[in-house]
Amino acid sequence: MRQAARNNSCRRGSSVQTANFSFRSMSEADTERLATRVAEHCGPGTVIALDGDLGAGKTRFSQAIAKAMGVTDVVNSPTFTIIKEYNGKELPLYHMDVYRISMAEADELGLDEYFYGDGVSLVEWSSIITPILPPKYLHLYLQYEGEHERIIRMTAYGEPYVTWLNQLKWSGV
Repeated sequence: MRQAARNNSCRRGSSVQTANFSFRSMSEADTERLATRVAEHCGPGTVIALDGDLGAGKTRFSQAIAKAMGVTDVVNSPTFTIIKEYNGKELPLYHMDVYRISMAEADELGLDEYFYGDGVSLVEWSSIITPILPPKYLHLYLQYEGEHERIIRMTAYGEPYVTWLNQLKWSGV
C-alpha cells in the first residue's frame, strides 16, 4: 500500500517547497527497490537524511543505496567512527551516523564539506543535526511495523528532491 501527498508548506520559515510520499515496505527486497530508485537520482551534493525507530532499517537502506551506487566495500553503521567514505562507480558515498554526537560536535566536524561536496551524503539519526543540514535535502523516516514490514515516510525539501518524490509517486516505485 502506497500513499502520497503534496504539501507546499514552508520549512523553518523559508520558502523551500516540500513534498511527501509514504511507502509501505513488506520486505527487505521492497526497501532495496526503493533505495535503488532513490539512488538513480543521486548526484554530487545529494543529501539524504535518515531517522526512525531503532532497528527499523536505516543502515539497511544505506547499504542498498551504496549497492545501487556501485560501492563494493562492506557498508555498516559508522556509529563509532561517525563518517565512513566509500567509492561508488561514479560518485563517492559519505555515510554518517550522528547518534553519539552533540549538535556542537556536529557543527565542528565541517559536515558542509560533505553536504556541498562531490558525493552523496547519507546521514543516520539526522534529526540530531537538523539545524546544520542544507535547506534542500531528502528526509526519510523509517517506522517499524512488524518483523518485516516498515513504513518509510519521505519528505523532500526543495528541488530536485520534490521532483524525485513526485516521480517515485507516479512510477509506483
